Amino acid sequence: MLPQISIPAPAEDLLPGIRVVLADETHYPSGSHKEPAAHAIVARALAEGHDRVVVGSCGSYGRAMATACAAAGVRCTVVLPADWGDGGAFAAATGADVRLVPGGYEDAVDASHRIARSEGAMDGNVDGPYKDVILEGHGHVIDTLHRKLGPEPASLWIPVGNGTTIVAAHRRLRALRWPVTLHGVGSPGNNPIVTSWPGPYRTLPRDAVVTTEHNEPLVNWHALHGPDALAAIDGSGGAVHAVDDDELVAAQALLARHGAQATAAGSAAVAGLVAWCRRGVVRGTQIVLLSGR
Repeated sequence: MLPQISIPAPAEDLLPGIRVVLADETHYPSGSHKEPAAHAIVARALAEGHDRVVVGSCGSYGRAMATACAAAGVRCTVVLPADWGDGGAFAAATGADVRLVPGGYEDAVDASHRIARSEGAMDGNVDGPYKDVILEGHGHVIDTLHRKLGPEPASLWIPVGNGTTIVAAHRRLRALRWPVTLHGVGSPGNNPIVTSWPGPYRTLPRDAVVTTEHNEPLVNWHALHGPDALAAIDGSGGAVHAVDDDELVAAQALLARHGAQATAAGSAAVAGLVAWCRRGVVRGTQIVLLSGR
């Protein structure tokens, strides 16, 4: 069974005068909001008789998949960029087979596709054959929020990497007929969802993105669900926002003062909302998704 995300009463004093609800997904064992999707992949692996799942990651999905596989007794291979994150220490500690490759996140995903094909393992990547399973798993947060908050209109702020969570949220919101405006928040110049908004989608040059210790999970030169994420945000009446490292760190500190232990990148949704508030009046319930990785 999945651990439940923490949705406290609205944090009225987080941003005075604004009704903010924290969808705090930092409490999963992996620390990543991607863990429900990883559990969904592992459940499908077991149902289909797979004994190993292979994924490429910049760190957070790898942590989540390693955790989900370990809990179910399924072997896991995580492919990571050699110079990113913790070098796979967390995934290795759970028993995962960690493989490091040169380059960035997209290179790790490409390598993991090849490994899955050559070694007959299940390809659990967000752009792989089980994409719909991953999107369904990410919808877990929307169901939980809907049960807690009911059908009233709201805005939902989500950190932007591949755009997978945004696409999944949009699918589930439409199924529930819940009128929620989607806001994606990413790193300026370092993600094609951010640089392409409001469209059309265009990838970035490989050497155009800059990875730091604070923005790493938000950095892509090609967001694997980028076109669909842009369409989802536009269709909801939302927008894409850019926040720099200083804004990420400030949002992380603000959350820490309210007892939420998100990473800097995992605080991107709050950073985006804070920046938006500076531009004018913000009305209605503002839901911010937090991640510990």
